[in-house]
Amino acid sequence: IAAKVARVVFALEDPNPLVAGKGAAMLGAAGIATESPLLADAARAVNRGYFSRRERARPFICLKMASSLDGRTALANGQSQWITGEAARRDVHRWRARSSAVMTGIGTVLADDPRLTARVENPDIDIVQPKRVIVDSRLRTPSGAKILSREGEVIVFTGVSADPGVHERYRALEAVGARIEIVPADPRCDLAAVVGRLAALEINTVWLEAGPALSGAMLAAGLVDELVLYFAPCLLGDGAKGLVSLPPIGQLAEAPRLVIDDLRRLGDDIRIIATPVGT
Repeated sequence: IAAKVARVVFALEDPNPLVAGKGAAMLGAAGIATESPLLADAARAVNRGYFSRRERARPFICLKMASSLDGRTALANGQSQWITGEAARRDVHRWRARSSAVMTGIGTVLADDPRLTARVENPDIDIVQPKRVIVDSRLRTPSGAKILSREGEVIVFTGVSADPGVHERYRALEAVGARIEIVPADPRCDLAAVVGRLAALEINTVWLEAGPALSGAMLAAGLVDELVLYFAPCLLGDGAKGLVSLPPIGQLAEAPRLVIDDLRRLGDDIRIIATPVGT
């Protein structure tokens, strides 16, 4: 308005009810012509996490899984580092870096002790570390876990309060900077409550890196918007650990279906990006 431009073209109206339409109204009142939408679908894709949080009250959630070609994520003894190659691992770090939060389950924390930070090779890129989220219904996260020792906020979702039985563990996690969020749990954390709380904390996008149990529970609850799957050119056999835990399926027609949106090679590995049918 101060610059006295004649016309403003914008892609989409902000879904935030506190501001929706106000910018265009101010411009119109000042005699400036406005036009929209322009490239609306592309604009929504760029801002998909924000639109998800505003319109559905939950973040846009991407589930990452890496496996052998026969869908195995680890040997029977738990060894899993590294199934996929360097190019795929670099790609994962780029996905982490573009996410508001990286979420995992207590099983992964106890088994692998991951950092779950975003790391890139280019020293000129300054990364704002995503928040790290742990789903831990019984508050078993060790206060010395690597995920708690790095920069950035850590949020632990649990089903227990700071009562005398877990007071020590609760306070130990708080002492190392973890934020404890209590949600309903019977016995596992209510995942809808978890993602709803993440939205309330203004987290737009979540990169989910978890084991078969949490990954399967999120899929079964309809809380996964996109899958990013990495397949390594190897076979681990039926004694190795499976990709995802889902409820038993009686008919093939009941199997969750996916739409493949992208397929490409990363080094020796293959990456598939897919959308669950119905999301």
